[in-house]
Amino acid sequence: MTVRPLDLSRLRVFPLAERVSLTRADDILIDPDTPPKPCSEGNAALVRECAGRIIDAQRRRASVMLIYGAHLLRNGTARILERMMARGWLTHLATNGAGTIHDWEYAWFGASTESVEMGVAGGKFGTWHETATNIHLALMAGALDGLGYGQALGRFILEDGASLPDPEELTRLIAADPGGSLAGPRVELLRAMRDHGWPSGRIDITHRWKYASILAQAYRHGIPVTVHPGIGYDIISNHPVFSGAAIGRAGEWDFKLFGGSVEGLDGGVVLSVGSAIMGPQVFEKSLSCVNNLRCQAGRDVVRDHTIFVVDLQDGGNWDWTKGEPPKTNPAYYLRFCKSYSRMGGAMHYLQCDNATFVHQLYHELCSTR
Repeated sequence: MTVRPLDLSRLRVFPLAERVSLTRADDILIDPDTPPKPCSEGNAALVRECAGRIIDAQRRRASVMLIYGAHLLRNGTARILERMMARGWLTHLATNGAGTIHDWEYAWFGASTESVEMGVAGGKFGTWHETATNIHLALMAGALDGLGYGQALGRFILEDGASLPDPEELTRLIAADPGGSLAGPRVELLRAMRDHGWPSGRIDITHRWKYASILAQAYRHGIPVTVHPGIGYDIISNHPVFSGAAIGRAGEWDFKLFGGSVEGLDGGVVLSVGSAIMGPQVFEKSLSCVNNLRCQAGRDVVRDHTIFVVDLQDGGNWDWTKGEPPKTNPAYYLRFCKSYSRMGGAMHYLQCDNATFVHQLYHELCSTR
């Protein structure tokens, strides 16, 4: 082969203070108590049905899973979701890597979002020192305590930093148990501490806007939050600290945790809000795993769950309550509708702004308690 991989250790990175951030936490956050924006009559009826399904699921202690894309956070719903978690209306949250990057940046920097086009042209898109460094630090520290991506970063934000062990102690533990489940995380952390000058002991990172973080509020309420990243998908790859091993391990643990909530989904609810690719892809694999284990145990597969999919696209002008369209129809290729329509439960599609849907749903839940 004549093609050589990039040497990411040579990347030049920049402080977040140099970036032009397009959104600010205090500007986007929605007050849960304000009236929500109106939606169509058809969507309003589905919001009412969704609220009723959630209340029913709460009574039977079934899972209510919110799978969301980064725009739900960027559209300012963190305080609404915190209220929903506090009242038991959400039992699991899941997002992609971008959802965590904006989450951390709002919590620490108070601002996020950049111009991709302008950044790529100059080789500066995503090359922000603090973002990649602190997310990797959080994941590597959390891995030593058996935490996946979402819980490790949520704890890091809520507790304003992390504590790292002494390198000599790490070396001793690796040598004493080289085949143990923590050997990999210990090696990755030891290498990062050596290569990037991370000190042992307490590292304080103050997050002044932690109220803008969905991850921190989920951790505070003890709600599982899982992250389903892709290697090379996210800007934390654009940094010498990038560790596919650390990200992959954290994502593996979170996929397993996601499955634990799918196991409790009988009679429950899935909300897929603005997650056109990650949500349906992860959900279909996880549901298959759960049903595989149930079949081995002689149990029924997951049943009686209801799925509400929310996106801005028109759903291909197809009535998804009738099942999926034929392959000759362009709507067949809308993954965020087609995959969920195959998942055994009743699936409803709402063409709606995601923040409007969540705000409307919160108010409807408040009125039906």
